[in-house]
Amino acid sequence: MLPKLNGVIVPHRKNTAAMPAVKMPAPKSVTIPMNMHIGAPSVPCVKVGDEVKVGQLIAEAGGFVSAPVHASVSGKVTAVGPMLASNGSQVTAITIESDGEMTVSETCVAPAISDYDSFIAAVRASGAVGLGGAGFPTAVKLDVKDTSRIQEVVINGAECEPYITADTRTMIDDADLVKEGVELLKKYLNVQKVVIGIEKNKPEAIAKMNELAREDSTISVKALPSVYPQGGEKVLIYNCVGKIVPEGKLPIDVGVVVMNCTTLTFLAKYAKTGVPLTEKMMTVDGSAVANPQNVIVPIGTSMQDVFDFCGGFKAEPKKLLYGGPMMGIAVPDSTAPILKNTNAILALAAKDAVLPEPTPCIRCGKCIDTCPLKLMPVEYARALATGDMELLEKRKVNLCMECGCCSFVCPARRPLVENNKLAKAELRKYQAEKNGGNK
Repeated sequence: MLPKLNGVIVPHRKNTAAMPAVKMPAPKSVTIPMNMHIGAPSVPCVKVGDEVKVGQLIAEAGGFVSAPVHASVSGKVTAVGPMLASNGSQVTAITIESDGEMTVSETCVAPAISDYDSFIAAVRASGAVGLGGAGFPTAVKLDVKDTSRIQEVVINGAECEPYITADTRTMIDDADLVKEGVELLKKYLNVQKVVIGIEKNKPEAIAKMNELAREDSTISVKALPSVYPQGGEKVLIYNCVGKIVPEGKLPIDVGVVVMNCTTLTFLAKYAKTGVPLTEKMMTVDGSAVANPQNVIVPIGTSMQDVFDFCGGFKAEPKKLLYGGPMMGIAVPDSTAPILKNTNAILALAAKDAVLPEPTPCIRCGKCIDTCPLKLMPVEYARALATGDMELLEKRKVNLCMECGCCSFVCPARRPLVENNKLAKAELRKYQAEKNGGNK
């Protein structure tokens, strides 16, 4: 039997789990950033004044680890230039004024897929990235060359963050597309074993996926304990197939490919229609939101437009987040656009947004006992404060997946996950200097 991984019990708050997604009408305009994925930013291939249609290529991939970008509305390009991203950096974005017609481009035709190479080419052309929040270009993940390396594909349906139910609705409402996506992987990647991991607090989704498993012996469903961060990639792999991904290695190095269930269903739709990634289904919730629901919106739509579609605010929002409250990213204001990998936006009232003041560490060890990867956040905080980079290396700070469990359980309310992020950044600088600036 596998040893149990740690984690925390978080409030689920799955208020929208019973709500199928509704489609939002075209907004007046969209602003689409070029960095909606891990890797090199996309490179715009349109200019101000160009007329575009839904699905039309507007930016090419900026390198191998990158992804193309497509128009999410039909209309006119009104700006190609810098915008302030949520992390404070300046990024290039394309703004399109919508004509309200949502006319689909003539270029959107089902791709011709006949073998591995044409499948990978289609995935790359689709603009797909990890839709569960990670944003890693899907074509890069699937481009393994030697498909015999793939021993298992793990489909991530855990959705362990509070509030978020978009993946849950995907598994319930689009189970047929999950099946079609699995068929694509079996046919073109020679996949022989598929494990769908879902937390036990999603019985309807588990039932739907078990129906697929009864029809296909290559599919199995793993009902996982409702313990955060069950959906973390390394945690999910360990709990679904019993493998450990070493520091500095990728899942494929242990024979595993992990895909989010929503990413898989998108690939199935693209294979049939040729319409690239132009819209995103996500959860809109939080204590300040008037009418929480799951919504399908054009990529680049402003948060404010989405919140307005959901009835606006019932209380003054004190914090806006991309994603969930554990690993989500705070944004400076509601003009922030919906990204390819936005699986939720939350608006939190003051009672949920204001953090208590930290007090001195009491050396209780709860952060160590709780860490799912058995790391030592309290040691990282000390090493960061003293500049002890060797200790950070020794204690393997780079294994931290920034899940926030340590901060969640800390009775002194120390900013442990923030310390871990800073420690990893400082260690990268130290290692680059030690290696003569080559890394």
